[in-house]
Amino acid sequence: MIGAEGEQLGVMATRDAMAMAAEKDLDLVKIAPTAAPPVCKIMDYGKFRFEQQKKDKEARKNQKIVDTKEIRLSLNIDTNDFNTKVGHAKRFLKEGNKVKVSIRFRGREMAHTELGLEVMKRFAEVMAGEANIEKQPKLEGRSMQMFLAVPNSGK
Repeated sequence: MIGAEGEQLGVMATRDAMAMAAEKDLDLVKIAPTAAPPVCKIMDYGKFRFEQQKKDKEARKNQKIVDTKEIRLSLNIDTNDFNTKVGHAKRFLKEGNKVKVSIRFRGREMAHTELGLEVMKRFAEVMAGEANIEKQPKLEGRSMQMFLAVPNSGK
């Protein structure tokens, strides 16, 4: 049994603890119900729940949600289009998002997946300073995918 101010009150019967809590106009709350005698505390449960909800709301407000943005390349992408896609990827990474780079193979392009791998490697080389490869290029069905993320700066 733990008192309202956090002091140890020792082991006691449940009805005695309930009477003590009712006398102080507070609630008797089980803190560790699985313990060998269950541990209870006298507290204002409504106030406790309010404080807990406030802490949870503050924690949710401070957490950063990382989105995954997708950049789609093609097997025979032109230089200017490639540079535009690189610029988009850099912007996404600066915003704190992860980037999924994908190439979709259509028709006979499936016979030349090694060309797609070369395009992916070239993209990764250009992004080397700003991003780490989180997941290497991998062929899944008719598309090849690679994931890039912001490098950790030792924080």
